[in-house]
Amino acid sequence: MTPHEFVLLWKAEKESLLEHYFAVGSKTAVAAKIAALSLDQKQSALLREVVDGVLIDAFYGLLLGLDGCASIGGRQIDYQLADEEGNLLTGPGEIEGEAWEAFHGD
Repeated sequence: MTPHEFVLLWKAEKESLLEHYFAVGSKTAVAAKIAALSLDQKQSALLREVVDGVLIDAFYGLLLGLDGCASIGGRQIDYQLADEEGNLLTGPGEIEGEAWEAFHGD
């Protein structure tokens, strides 16, 4: 797996969570709390933007932390990501650009 593929999996996970949170009839705890707010369409759209921004910040920050480009819990170190066979997924700094493009690019 390449850094690009790895980042795209996290982007897909973010999109999946967002969809589950706002889907009518979704069984997630977050979806239930959003439904309980009884928001109108405009308010729901605004909340969706807020939640999307929170997820982007969290996922982007996590990826940069794993890449050694940002801290996780106040500690910044390089991590090595490997698959189950021990093959290294990335080297230091290889996720940063891919993550920026996926979460903040066009």
